[in-house]
Amino acid sequence: MPLTLERRSVLKAGLVAAAGLAAPTLIATRGRTQDATETVNFQLSFLLNNNQLGQMMAEKLGYFEEERLLVTTLPGGPSMDGIAIVAAGQADMGIVSSSPNLMTAVSQKIPVKAVLSQLQEHPYTFYSRAENPVKTPQEMVGKKIGVNQTGRILVSALLKVNDIPEDQVEIVTIGADMTPLMTGQVDVVTNWATQATAISKLGDVESLRLWDSGVQLYASVNYANLDMLERRPETVARFVRAVARGWAYVYENRDAAIETYLEMNSRGVREDELLAMPLLMDYMFDARTREHGWGTFDPEVWQSQIDLYDSLGQFIAGTPALDDIITTSVLDATADARPKLG
Repeated sequence: MPLTLERRSVLKAGLVAAAGLAAPTLIATRGRTQDATETVNFQLSFLLNNNQLGQMMAEKLGYFEEERLLVTTLPGGPSMDGIAIVAAGQADMGIVSSSPNLMTAVSQKIPVKAVLSQLQEHPYTFYSRAENPVKTPQEMVGKKIGVNQTGRILVSALLKVNDIPEDQVEIVTIGADMTPLMTGQVDVVTNWATQATAISKLGDVESLRLWDSGVQLYASVNYANLDMLERRPETVARFVRAVARGWAYVYENRDAAIETYLEMNSRGVREDELLAMPLLMDYMFDARTREHGWGTFDPEVWQSQIDLYDSLGQFIAGTPALDDIITTSVLDATADARPKLG
């Protein structure tokens, strides 16, 4: 039975709540409803941003309805532990900004598993002034590297992979503001390459991507709790099929997708989204997705991440096995539905 207008507005309401940092409110029913529509509660780990555009379009264009799904998106933010919420069964699925977040959670026996990666390469990038450029990891020696607290481990990973002792650089903890680079307080700052507006304000800068420096991580990773994967695997597959169709629409109709985003997120700025869109698409669709479809990931890349983070002593509770962190079953089940674009 088709969704009513009121019920189809649930995702939008959840997204708007996320934009306003409202506390999450779970819908009362779980699993299959009387009209054979199933509910899926999806947990964000961050404030609403353009990483949810495919999901927004899946709702607006009726792709969830066609898959007999009622999806509620629950807000995230810096004070919320989205993985814990999903693991506890308060939500069925979620998204994390970076793959190490999921790896370290699984190492602590938290019952979640990755099912796909929206971004094919992590956009984390080091920026330096053109007059004092850092174009290679080796050129970081003797420099002040400005990072926020969560980024320190990424600098350590880069140094480890490139055999650079940590005492050869000075790591300075800064906030999200990149101004310290322009004022000369640090020689390097970090940000995601998809943050086009913030980076454009830096002027003439050099960039060095984490991925190109030997630290290959995934970003915007979708995951599910183990109970969901065991009891409702087809529901997960249906969700992924709908969102994949949403992203295919975004890829082909970028301006329309931006308008939808601005409708659902009062914090959005059209000029910022116009700058960010081509960058986001480049990270989401590439040679790998042309062959394997949107959302694909490489188990060998995951294993290299595990090995690197193990060498950095990040798994205090024990090193997790690859099969504990990821499953390819959802990718396999949706292989024909995920768009091969790039």
